[in-house]
This record gives sequence, C-alpha cells and structure tokens, in this order.
Amino acid sequence: MIRVAVVGAAGYIGGELLRLLIGHPEVEVVGAVSSRFPGKRVDGVHPNLRSATDLLFCTADDVEDCDAVFLATPHRAAMTQMDRWTGRAKQVYDLTGDFRLDDPEVFERYYGVEHAAPHLLGDFVPGIPELYRDRLGSADRVSVPGCMAVAGVLALYPLVARNLVEPKAQFDARTGSSGSGATAGQANLHAERSGAMRVFAPTGHRHEAEISRHLGIEAAMTATGVEAVRGVQTLCHAALRPGVDAAAVRRAFREQYQDEPFVRLVAQKRGTFRYPEPKILLGSNFCDVGYAVDEEAGRLVTIAALDNLVKGGAGNAVQCLNIRMGWPENLGLSFTGLHPV
Repeated sequence: MIRVAVVGAAGYIGGELLRLLIGHPEVEVVGAVSSRFPGKRVDGVHPNLRSATDLLFCTADDVEDCDAVFLATPHRAAMTQMDRWTGRAKQVYDLTGDFRLDDPEVFERYYGVEHAAPHLLGDFVPGIPELYRDRLGSADRVSVPGCMAVAGVLALYPLVARNLVEPKAQFDARTGSSGSGATAGQANLHAERSGAMRVFAPTGHRHEAEISRHLGIEAAMTATGVEAVRGVQTLCHAALRPGVDAAAVRRAFREQYQDEPFVRLVAQKRGTFRYPEPKILLGSNFCDVGYAVDEEAGRLVTIAALDNLVKGGAGNAVQCLNIRMGWPENLGLSFTGLHPV
C-alpha cells in the first residue's frame, strides 16, 4: 500500500480523486486538504462517498510525509506551493494548468500571469499515457493535461504521427458545467446555464496551446458550454494529405489504439451511438474516438468524447500512478459507465 494525499479535495476533480483512490486496492488516502472545510467530513461535501470513508478534510499543515500527492487546486496556485509538496511526497501529480506548458512565455500568454516557478517546468512529464507511457514509468512529477486537450490530442494523434493530415487543425470543444469547478460564478447558476449553448472561448482557449505542444501542429480551438453536467466532446477539422483515404484513416486509428486499455475506436455506419458520445462514458476512464472522411474534398473530421472529471482529470492521474508503480493500468479504473443515464 502507498500513502497518498489529495489537495483541493473539496472540488469536483478532488472528489473524483477521492472516489477513485479510496476504492483503489493499493492506496491508502491519508489526507484530504481543503481550505474551506477543514475538520468537516468528506462525505458531507461528496455525498456519493457515504459509507466509503470516514475521512475528515484537513489543512495543508496537517499532511504528513506520504508517497504521492495529487494537486487539484485552482490554476496558478500549484506553482506557488510546489516546494511544499515536493518536500512532503516523492511523487506529485498536478491536475492544474500550472505545469502543462513547457515554455514560460506561452504560459504567460495563455494564463495572463508570469510563471512563478519556470525552473520546474522541465521536471514535469505530461500525463497522457497514450503518448508518454515510457516516460511516465519513472516520472516523479506529472502534469495531467486539460480535459479538452486530452480529447483533442487523442482524436488526431494517430493521423499526425503517420503524416496523414496537414499540420494545422481546428478544434471545436463542448463541455458540461462541472468543467467550471465547484465554486463557479454567476454564469453557471442553473437559471443562467440551463438550456444554454454558450460560446465562452471563441478563440485563444488555453487548451489549444497544449494540443499544439503534444501534436506539433498549429491548433486553434473554440469552446462551448452546454447543458450537460459532465462530459467533453471535441471535434477536430483537418485536411487530409493528398492520396489519403478513409481506409488509411481507419487503419491509423486501429494500429495506434488497438492495445490501449482506455481508448476505443467508435466509427459505425448506423446506430444511436455510432460516434463518440460523452453521456455513456460518465464516471469511466474511457476516451472514445471516431471519425468521418470526405474523400472528394480531402476533409477529415475526428470526434473524441470523455468524462471531463475522469479521463479528462482524476482518472488520467490515477492511470499515470498505476504506470509509475508498475501496476495494471486499469487497477481501480474498471468502471465502464452507465446506459441508459
């Protein structure tokens, strides 16, 4: 058993980390840090954990040395606290945006502030198992990418890796309200959000910088909030290289993901769920990917769907932990999702 702590444990991502780690057969959760609820029961904030744990929220000062710490704090907080947590735990899994980009100038452009610990940027391995599995096997500092970035990267990586598409793509991402966090403001009140399809980032969304970093292409992203609570669906529009047909696209996806435990190719000719749909993935660590090809126009549309709090966050982090510890990647992550929901 390893001892782990979750920082930012009262948030939505923090709650999912607790759910997965409390149920993990090789993990003991020894700290659930919350600046808002110290001393209160964890299941008072996360009622789905009733009878699963007697943990109380604690302060950062209450956390003793442990094997791993998971940071689910607000963006721009982790980089000011990193010395504290690297001194408490051998492994650090950061689920904020603070160490997702390796260039401090790019970080400042997308996050609007100067990076507080630029000397640490190179220490973090990106938490995308499908791209960085070999490095994650020995990584003690992991930065888990944003939910829409994970979907966007997995939706196009097989084609980019095989030079089947032009090095420029447009990403259209839709996300549920939980992506705004547990302390979201007035725009996420039910009266304002219900029934809305709100374009909140028509250009310049920070996840496009992550996609560009991992795919090595020029990426542009538009982000829209939809009425769902959970889930991300990302559509990617790209131009095929001359001579590339639908068979080559399908072969690329199958070759790339046939042995991946949490990526499934979904591209059927008929049926209600013939393309990736977030609804059936809720609570699971799967990312479903699919595609459509217009051979005459040389146009490709890829689609990826995932649960933003799991494969887009907490589940991806636990998958990285499993890789680092040499455990089966699906340990503690076997939930398949529900249908109907």
